[in-house]
Amino acid sequence: MSSSLTITVPASTANLGPGFDSIGLALSKYLKIQASRGDHWHFEHLSPELKELPNDESHFVCQMAQKTAAIFKAPLPPLTIKMQSDIPLARGLGSSAAAVAAGIELANQFCGLSLSTEEKMQIGTRIEGHPDNIGASIYGGLVIGVYDGEKTKSVHISSLDVDIVALIPSYELKTEEARKVLPNVLERKKAVQASALSNVFLAALLTGDYELAGNVMEKDLFHEPYRIHLIDCFEEMRKCARNNGAFGTVISGAGPAVLSFAEKGKGEKLAQSLQARFWDCEIELLSVDQNGIQVSESSFHSDRLSS
Repeated sequence: MSSSLTITVPASTANLGPGFDSIGLALSKYLKIQASRGDHWHFEHLSPELKELPNDESHFVCQMAQKTAAIFKAPLPPLTIKMQSDIPLARGLGSSAAAVAAGIELANQFCGLSLSTEEKMQIGTRIEGHPDNIGASIYGGLVIGVYDGEKTKSVHISSLDVDIVALIPSYELKTEEARKVLPNVLERKKAVQASALSNVFLAALLTGDYELAGNVMEKDLFHEPYRIHLIDCFEEMRKCARNNGAFGTVISGAGPAVLSFAEKGKGEKLAQSLQARFWDCEIELLSVDQNGIQVSESSFHSDRLSS
């Protein structure tokens, strides 16, 4: 192993409407860390959004690395880390899962664990509690998974032929706050309907029936009806996106980011239309990251991120 390595982890979105806590999709925004052995743990943050994070052993990424090393009773050396990210915090774009994946990979590399992708997925799901975001960050592409409290079973699809436009508000929404508004119980009839919508959504998406996929992805019963009021102008965003070429618009994870899906080639026009209307949001045309977490021996430059 070289004295320095770089770990790149994609952002992710979860749920995609009715796939609550079970569907994740990797996106073309990235957390990147350059790590080398040091005398003590030290983090240098190169992106403005990360400046408030701690720079010592209390850092979340360090905690995840130590937790992973402890599973295997492996000694983890202190590391010096340069860290940058264009994944906004607390917006529903998987910043926490990306950090978990990075911590697992740090332990894997610097403890010599030789973990398989499947093993990383199992560790990450135990930490996160569900396989959606963490699965997408580790595998890339689309991940559909289920966690029974002990083991995760998942299906990985490397890519989707769609354009994705993200509407990212300036305000944050903590996942724990977004979960507080959800009901503890769904009546059986509603749960059956919600599950059926998820099944039809996936079948339509994977067979390229985007009209049907968009129709059912916007009818989720698990979480969106309870979270819409937490997202400013959500219904307006959905209507505007539909009128400008999107086949479906959903809350990204717990929010407040919103994602609109369009057929390949229609995303740029959609993004321009949304930017003109929702000028107070950051609007980005994204793609599906197909690679998942990547490790290289090259360093990175602090002035830009790349896939």
